[in-house]
Amino acid sequence: MTERIPEIEPSDELIADVFARGCDSRNALEDIAGKWGILALVALDEGAYRFNALRRRVDGVSEKMLAQTLQTLERDGMVSRDVQATIPPRVEYSLTTLGKQVADRLRGLIDLLEGHLPTVLAAQAAYDAKKQG
Repeated sequence: MTERIPEIEPSDELIADVFARGCDSRNALEDIAGKWGILALVALDEGAYRFNALRRRVDGVSEKMLAQTLQTLERDGMVSRDVQATIPPRVEYSLTTLGKQVADRLRGLIDLLEGHLPTVLAAQAAYDAKKQG
């Protein structure tokens, strides 16, 4: 499936500022940065998935939440939905070029956090001890 992105005239380009209340980049960031958005993007970075296989990969996500997440990410241009004309219809989800770039950065963040998990757990324990103490 060919990725189609509408052409933007240079005079129509917006200056994105995620810190500005009305900036559309903030909405896209919120769509990506939710727990399920991050996990769906990074899972799809492993390759195309059918819906139920992706749901199994992203352990704990409900069918409804995954469907909403995929629709939102598709709308934002991160995910491509490919419906194959078979009986029954076969639907696969994969990353667009932009989705791949975003997923690569998210993977780096996940690797960093997983690599420093003992530090995070120690900080949480120290914080909790101070709050109770």
